[in-house]
Amino acid sequence: MIKTRTGEIIVTNENQNKLLKKLYGSVLGRVLLKTLTAPLVSCIAGKFMDSRASALLIKPFIKRSGIDTSQYVMYRFRSYNDFFTRVVKPEKRPIDYAPDHLISPCDSKLTVHKISRKSIFRIKGSRYRVSDLLKNEFLANRFCGGYCMIFRLEVDDYHRYCYIDDGTKTDNTFIAGELHTVNPIALERYNIYKRNSREYTVLHTNNFGDVVQVEVGAMMVGRIVNHQGEGAFCRGEEKGKFEFGGSTIVMLFGKDTVCPDEDILRNSAEGIETVVKYGEKIGTGCR
Repeated sequence: MIKTRTGEIIVTNENQNKLLKKLYGSVLGRVLLKTLTAPLVSCIAGKFMDSRASALLIKPFIKRSGIDTSQYVMYRFRSYNDFFTRVVKPEKRPIDYAPDHLISPCDSKLTVHKISRKSIFRIKGSRYRVSDLLKNEFLANRFCGGYCMIFRLEVDDYHRYCYIDDGTKTDNTFIAGELHTVNPIALERYNIYKRNSREYTVLHTNNFGDVVQVEVGAMMVGRIVNHQGEGAFCRGEEKGKFEFGGSTIVMLFGKDTVCPDEDILRNSAEGIETVVKYGEKIGTGCR
């Protein structure tokens, strides 16, 4: 289930969910997944989405998804990917600059999970190790007792993301893998945060301590595009973008550094995702 910040229930795409249930819930579907989740397939799909021919898909997609184009800088897009990574009008995504306010890095559906002493967080009854996500046991152990925040983007979401605070960052670390869908249906059978291709960096933030941000690729997402390597950054500055497909950002916060907003904690405890927007307050700092 998905809810807005005002408590409104969002209706999901039932046709898409039926297809995914067939893929992930049958033997034949799982055989097909071995091909669909291969990075080479996403690479080929990405090349088509970069082509001029793919621009023919834009208008049908806008109509089918009900995208409010008045929120974006619209022009004659060269390809579907050009449209997919469209830029939002700044006034439509105001950044909360209060230093102690934790902001969302993107438009997404958010859940928050407590990280145990053993560096484990739970989703729908399944256990996930932070060390599997990062492939780095030492780094993972630094976030015991903190929070894991999962920002799930769907194909009709804005696919650019920003920095949550001022600070400096390490270089980006890429981990190769498969490319499963980030739909919750896939979580019932696969640990996508362990298996999918992903890229992470450590953010040394001014107000929330050290934070790990992980961009997770998904089915038909061949490219995670981060704009910079090691260096300084500012709150609200664009960090990067996802090209075609749904995707996820995972953020790890240390113990006693952030306090997520109550509605988000309550929804997460009930297995409900909360709709959040790029730059809006989702919690406060505890330092």
